[in-house]
Amino acid sequence: MSTIAIVGAGFSGTLLTLHLLRRCPASTRIHLIERNRRFGPGAAYSTGNASHLLNVPAGRMSAFRDRPQDFQEWLAASTPGLPSAQAAGTFVPRGLYGDYIRRLLLDEMRKPANAGRLKLSRGAVLSVEEGPTLKLHLDRDRHIEADTAVLAIGNFPPEPPPGADPAFLDSPRYQADPWAPDSLSGIDPDAPVLLIGTGLTMVDTAITLFDEGHRGPIHALSRRGLLPRRHGTGPSNAAVCQDAFPTRLSALTRYLRRESRNSVEAGGHWQAVIDSLRPFTQDVWHALSAEDRKRFLRHLRPWWEVHRHRMAPGVAERVDLALSRGQLHVHAGRIQQFCASETGVTVSYRKRKSGEAAELTVARVINCSGPGCDYDRITDPLVRSLLDCGLARPDELRLGLDVTGNCAIKHADGSISRRLFAIGPATKGEFWEMTAVPDIRRQCEFLGDFLAAQHAAAPPRAPIEVTPVAPGSSTLQAHSRISVRREEIPAS
Repeated sequence: MSTIAIVGAGFSGTLLTLHLLRRCPASTRIHLIERNRRFGPGAAYSTGNASHLLNVPAGRMSAFRDRPQDFQEWLAASTPGLPSAQAAGTFVPRGLYGDYIRRLLLDEMRKPANAGRLKLSRGAVLSVEEGPTLKLHLDRDRHIEADTAVLAIGNFPPEPPPGADPAFLDSPRYQADPWAPDSLSGIDPDAPVLLIGTGLTMVDTAITLFDEGHRGPIHALSRRGLLPRRHGTGPSNAAVCQDAFPTRLSALTRYLRRESRNSVEAGGHWQAVIDSLRPFTQDVWHALSAEDRKRFLRHLRPWWEVHRHRMAPGVAERVDLALSRGQLHVHAGRIQQFCASETGVTVSYRKRKSGEAAELTVARVINCSGPGCDYDRITDPLVRSLLDCGLARPDELRLGLDVTGNCAIKHADGSISRRLFAIGPATKGEFWEMTAVPDIRRQCEFLGDFLAAQHAAAPPRAPIEVTPVAPGSSTLQAHSRISVRREEIPAS
């Protein structure tokens, strides 16, 4: 019996688990490890706020490519009055999608064929040691042995903003993680707030403030001051161009601008042009030269992000209303300094267009600038251990870990691991688009097939359990059968 350990039971790790169970031989055991209480949804789909909507219509959110209506059918069955046809174009709460993923995992656990194959363990993986097997060291002095390990570690909190000294970053005036439970606690409803960043994370945070009855000004500041665009509504009356996609950055930019303009003039939506590129985005990314990729990240990335990752129509309406009534203010500029006092924070910045100095005085600063990607700066113990011992290295663009097209992690010397892999946002340097469900689903299906073939050819080994080093540590069997079934994956 061989073992595949998956570190992280958010969306990426859970989806890979489901695909491995469908593809791997019966002699392969899957061991899913999660540091948080809940297995399945991850940070993206754990929100309990019904106003936090999916950014993709439900009809494109199935966990399985060969069952494209799976999520729609689950919605129709679990949401009375919402027929499957209506669900296809609906932007539903993200928490519902988390329930869907959790339900899929629970269903797999209940299948007799998976008895003894799927093991769940709650804990933080602190390091990985290479030997005859991979030894994953966990908190509470435990370790797990596996033949293969896959890092599905998701996104990390934003990097600290420029101009901030350690004292300010440690003060109650600053919140480093907008998804932390206490990120908005204790804010006077009439006090001004600064959200660093103007992307979808800022939108989610602003929506939460609106829902909690915040009346004071909400300032959003980023270098360019770009807000995410909204999804198009209604059918498009224009056919999308079928010309080949250019693979030089300048030519591709001209192509997208021209075809978007043509689509709008013909009665269609520019969104359809961007969406037509989606199935080929990774192919185009690979075809771009190294210099074009760097130019894209320096100059065009923010523009791509706001057109590619859009707001649901209902969310966009609330943002537009807040802008029109003067509660939400969007600023473009570079932060220079933070000066905190007992009464608030004065944020100094330079306006983008004029270069003039400007200031904002707020009660709380919340970093919504997007996930940290430069792994040299990430303090997570597992990441630090992998980099320090040479088992991994950042990719040259500083978007994540350096991996191959098969998701195998490259060691510090450039050699390719045969046992250590990564999926999800950590692989953005190689794949670029690796945050949306369709992209991660495609990656999980590919890696599932690849690992299934590897383990089908592997000689059998004796089963391996979690080994508690310290007396009193719970075994995997007890932990997965009791706390996971009853608490972490509750029935919907």
